[in-house]
Amino acid sequence: MARQDLVLIKRRFGAFVPGSSDPHGRLQERGIDTLIISGTLSHVCCEATARDAMMMNYKVFFVADASATLTDAERGGTLSTMAGIFCDVRDTQSVLDLIAAA
Repeated sequence: MARQDLVLIKRRFGAFVPGSSDPHGRLQERGIDTLIISGTLSHVCCEATARDAMMMNYKVFFVADASATLTDAERGGTLSTMAGIFCDVRDTQSVLDLIAAA
C-alpha cells in the first residue's frame, strides 16, 4: 500500500451509508470522481456501494473477474444488474488499460 492510498474502515454493507465510513467527503477532498469496485460477496457489499456511488454521480467501474459471490447465479445477477444500470463492468486487464491510457 502506498502512502497516497486512501484506506477506509467500512461498518455497513454500502460504504456510502451514513455512519459507515464517510468516503464521499474524503474522495471529494482529493478530487476523485471515479471508483473501481471489486471484492467478495459482490452481490451484497460491492453492489450496495456501486449503486450508491452511481446515485452520487461517481463514475463506477465494477471489476468482474476480481469480484466473487457464493454461487454463479448470484454472480451473474449482480454483473447483469451492474452492467445494465449502475456501472461499467469490465475485467481487470481492461481497467488497467484504461488507467495506463489516462
